[in-house]
Amino acid sequence: MGRERRSAEEIVIKPRQAEAELSKSSSVVAVCKLLGVTEQACWWRKKYGGLKTDQAKKLKELENESVRLRRLLADAEFDRAMLRESIAGTFVLAQRCALRDV
Repeated sequence: MGRERRSAEEIVIKPRQAEAELSKSSSVVAVCKLLGVTEQACWWRKKYGGLKTDQAKKLKELENESVRLRRLLADAEFDRAMLRESIAGTFVLAQRCALRDV
């Protein structure tokens, strides 16, 4: 079962609605059912509670860019490690060949 993606507007509106319902002394479980989100999604209140819609959009864009950059860095580090191993293997092989010639 895939994750349902929420728009920035929903991410901003739902925590505000949750805060309003919680101020009426409703339980978190009841508020989550009312909003149609899981209890695990209630962390939105902490992360996005005070943001405006444009700020939430910008935050999501920055998070996506961060993921992309981390992936690029991991690929670059992998390539670097592979080059190191291949150079070390070539160096060891060249030393062995030089020892045989002596």
